[in-house]
Amino acid sequence: MKQEAYSVAEARDQLAALVHAAERGRTVRITRRGKPAAVLISEREFRRSRRDTARGVGDAIRAWRARYGGVALTDAELDSWRDRRSGTVPDLGA
Repeated sequence: MKQEAYSVAEARDQLAALVHAAERGRTVRITRRGKPAAVLISEREFRRSRRDTARGVGDAIRAWRARYGGVALTDAELDSWRDRRSGTVPDLGA
């Protein structure tokens, strides 16, 4: 298990070992047709990343509001920016 990335087929064949590696803190990259497709991480790392993302989005909104101070936005306008697909992070940098 010294590879940095595994194809979907390799990951399927070695799933138990890769899950153990992720639990020990290793990041396991999975590719499809040679291109990055997914990353396997521990539950602990996943929860940490979700907390960081939530905090990061709030910070981005506060920075945006500070930069464009007098801009009034309705709740409906703000809600329209929300991406309702699971596991996505909106691009606030544009």
